[in-house]
Amino acid sequence: MDPAPGMPPDLWCKMAAYLGAIGPSLPVRPKAALVISAHWESPRPSIGSAARHALLYDYYGFPEHTYRLSYPALGSPALAARVRQLLAQAGIESDSDDQRGIDHGVFVPFKLIYPQADVPIVPLSLRHDLDARAHIAIGAALAPLRDEGILIVGSGMSYHNLRSFFRPEAQANEAARQFDCWLADTAGMTDRAQREQALVDWQRAPGALACHPRAEHLLPLMVAAGAGLADPGRRPYTDTLLGKAVCAVQFG
Repeated sequence: MDPAPGMPPDLWCKMAAYLGAIGPSLPVRPKAALVISAHWESPRPSIGSAARHALLYDYYGFPEHTYRLSYPALGSPALAARVRQLLAQAGIESDSDDQRGIDHGVFVPFKLIYPQADVPIVPLSLRHDLDARAHIAIGAALAPLRDEGILIVGSGMSYHNLRSFFRPEAQANEAARQFDCWLADTAGMTDRAQREQALVDWQRAPGALACHPRAEHLLPLMVAAGAGLADPGRRPYTDTLLGKAVCAVQFG
């Protein structure tokens, strides 16, 4: 959608360009995508196993046309079963859900990543205890998918304090800058154990709680980092949105 009145007209342009370039940037076209969304929490990891996905318009107060968006992506019951198998092999209990559909943390970015909706998608929930170490372990258990042609995507946001986002506050902007620097340094660590421990201790980072009063938008990155194993992260996208530093991190 267009930026709200009074917002910069190009507010989302750089982010949209980044998302649109992900597909062409990959060395091979993925067989399917496993997407960890900040907007789905359950007692233990839950995997969307539907063969076709309905859309979950899990937002309010947006323009009317945003409730008529479509994205007819197929699911992959076979991939959903494989995810559960890998989690079980790691001693991680999980659930299957063939009813929920995909939320806007999935279908909005993927409308730009694969606009033809021609890559099957399997959504994966967060654990509602929001335990960072547990989510890194989930990612590590799912790392074999990388060698099976599956794109693993953590869909959240590196800055997510909506009370401060739209306010031109120097203190909030500085907190975002500090946390963004910490995230860049941490994701890029070449020592896997050191990187994972720093991510577990993310609340101690400069500006952390000012940027993430609640952890749900940061935890998809933890799953991706766990799946990255020894690969250090790099940042293919950096931006400043209304004074708040944001970025994306890629492993592998």
